[in-house]
Amino acid sequence: MTQILAGKDINIRYLIDNFGLQLAEDEQFFGEWQYDLPEITELEKQLLDRLRTGFINLLTYPPLLENVVKLSVVGPLLFIAGFYLSPFQVKAEKSIQIQDEDDGVIIEGRLDILLLKDQFWVMVIESKKLSFSIEEGLGQLLAYMWADPHPDKPTFGMITTGGNFVFVKLVRGKNPQYALSNQFTTRNRGNELYSVLQIFKRLSQLA
Repeated sequence: MTQILAGKDINIRYLIDNFGLQLAEDEQFFGEWQYDLPEITELEKQLLDRLRTGFINLLTYPPLLENVVKLSVVGPLLFIAGFYLSPFQVKAEKSIQIQDEDDGVIIEGRLDILLLKDQFWVMVIESKKLSFSIEEGLGQLLAYMWADPHPDKPTFGMITTGGNFVFVKLVRGKNPQYALSNQFTTRNRGNELYSVLQIFKRLSQLA
């Protein structure tokens, strides 16, 4: 009998037990967020400074819910990073399905935002309410990334609460592995959105 699971109910333990997913120990495994990052312009810095100021202002009017995070943080970041321009496509609330034929399990869910280039999935973004932990969304994000129809290529993703950002890399195959970037925090001194934008730009070059 086929079992249907919701993507939001998938955690890391499920992916380890059922797909053999492991955390990559080699720091070079996910070097894309650390090396060869492109420079950002003064105009981009000004826009990111304004974005940070606006987000911190929103924090004074809780609760900051998921749709507000997408509207006030994720959407503007994608715009500044150039993901609304060709050859990228942005789709919201995209349905996905993952099927494990051996165990008769189907995982279903909807992505918050899916970035496409020439029908290749290059990044999925799962925004969470500010009160949620990044860890809480990690299993769900990885499950959705697993639905990439091109398992021979790495898939990249990001989880954000609006205040925190973590990038994820998934490589499937015989020994599937994943790794995380450092966590970038909007409230930290300086503006860590600069780094977030640089990583966005770097990953767009790989697509």
